Amino acid sequence: MNFLRRRLSDSSFVANLPNGYMMDLQCPSNSMSSPVSPATERKHPQPPQTSHSSSTGTSIFSSISSAMKQTTQAAAGLIDHSVSPTPPVAQKPKILLVIDDAHTDWAKYFQGKKVNGELDIRVEQAEFSELNLAAYVTGGCMVDMQVMRNGTKVARSFKPDFVLIRQHAYSMALGEDFRSLIIGLQYGGIHTVNSLCSIYNFCSKPWVFSQLIKIFNLLGPEKFPLVEQTFFPSHKQMLTTPNFPVVIKLGHAHAGMGKVKVENQHDFRDMASIVAMAKTYATTEPFIDSKYDIRIQKIGSNYKAYMRTSISGNWKANTGSAMLEQIAMTERYRLWADTCAEMFGGLDICAVKAVHSKDGKDYIIEVMDSSMPLIGEHVEEDRQLIADLVVSKMTQLVITAGSMPSPLRPWQNPFFHRCSLPVVHHMHFLMFMSTLSLSGGPRQPQGSQPPWTNAPPQQRLSPQGQQPQSPQSTSPQQQRSPGSPQHVQSATGSSPVQASKAGVFPPQQPRPPAQGRAPRQPSPTETSMQQATPHPHLNKSQSLTNTFSLSESSQRGNANEDEAKAETIRNLRKSFASLFSD
Repeated sequence: MNFLRRRLSDSSFVANLPNGYMMDLQCPSNSMSSPVSPATERKHPQPPQTSHSSSTGTSIFSSISSAMKQTTQAAAGLIDHSVSPTPPVAQKPKILLVIDDAHTDWAKYFQGKKVNGELDIRVEQAEFSELNLAAYVTGGCMVDMQVMRNGTKVARSFKPDFVLIRQHAYSMALGEDFRSLIIGLQYGGIHTVNSLCSIYNFCSKPWVFSQLIKIFNLLGPEKFPLVEQTFFPSHKQMLTTPNFPVVIKLGHAHAGMGKVKVENQHDFRDMASIVAMAKTYATTEPFIDSKYDIRIQKIGSNYKAYMRTSISGNWKANTGSAMLEQIAMTERYRLWADTCAEMFGGLDICAVKAVHSKDGKDYIIEVMDSSMPLIGEHVEEDRQLIADLVVSKMTQLVITAGSMPSPLRPWQNPFFHRCSLPVVHHMHFLMFMSTLSLSGGPRQPQGSQPPWTNAPPQQRLSPQGQQPQSPQSTSPQQQRSPGSPQHVQSATGSSPVQASKAGVFPPQQPRPPAQGRAPRQPSPTETSMQQATPHPHLNKSQSLTNTFSLSESSQRGNANEDEAKAETIRNLRKSFASLFSD
């Protein structure tokens, strides 16, 4: 017993004992001093071996499970504390190409602005003369830029996401023609302000003036007072003009270039020789003794109106010294700007130029696009408005591209390979069977129509052409579907033979029923065809075949012809079923 006491006092020994042994060895202290009698041992028998084994197994499994739980919690704790959240992937900035001269630094107007609130904008600025590009069908547009920055030549290549055009793409006076770059941007699918379609159309002032003529004819001279103008495609037509003085404009130029005031007929003939040397077109306008010029500009939804008065006495208000002031924006001016902004699919930035004569009348003379010069005291505000407009257009483009997936080409679309070809085969089969119904093949049952027509049944005349009969009372031969030869002939206005040569239906025509002839009873071959079990390969086109089921009373002609037609239809069905079974 002393040995047992010493072992029980050992904590490591007690910890290793099963629960059953602990229950028996933990005795009261007063019983430890007296020997245990056999009677006491009989009163407290030892637990059976089975209970000891089960309790031992339970304790082992509980220990293992608790250890596994602790290990799992510890591992989870380590993962939570050791693994940091993945940083968001930095998205590439959107590249904006601004085509303008170096006098305006457009990068500062886009500083801090983001596309859709999350994408940065990288501004690249250059003039038309400093750009070159290559456009591809699937690769977009690659732009090469070579600019001078602080006396250093800088060369870059990039793919622009958006382009702001603030320069004229074509000017005959300066000998600059960059329309090929506009074509390249359009070829590469680049979005711009203004649109590339409008930029290209504005490369010819008479072409733009023709759009003003349409607005003039629509609104009338009171709401849209357009100046009288005459167009001469070459010098050969410039023989005379009814009134003098006139203003002659040569070709396509800007900023007052190519404009000459002619006082008499002799000067007019001299100018015609100049036009011949220039090998271009010319326009003439009656000279208007103006009091001031009017300019109405529209940037997005912002409107401004200016009045410019010449101080130097030059008849060109934009040449020499002039006084500029902002005037009130009237509804008449707003109408001019709004109607002109609808040209060529829409102009986001435009300006209307007019002349106010000394007799108090206004004359609209020109429209400018996004390349218009900014004037007045609010130039910085206008540039900021243009920057906000470009950002909104880029955001709209990003949202549209995210909500609508880019269209796949047919050969890149998996749906094309999966279901297009069977649909095409079934459509060809449907067209072929409808052609058979037109050429005297299987007819629709009485009172039914082809599935692709929803036309209500119309009344038909009796064979004698006297009493109209309802579709229920007409015979199967008189009942015709809307695609019958009679309808085709009336729609095309030609004879059945001509219609068959045109590809409307085959030249086989059913013979018209003879007057007073009784309907023929169906032959046994027809009855057997209608009751025959369909071919096992017809399961893929069973709905189409059932649509063209034969009618007992819809066949005409002798028995041999009917048997030949029936055999032809049966062979055709089998051949098409074998095609679709693959």
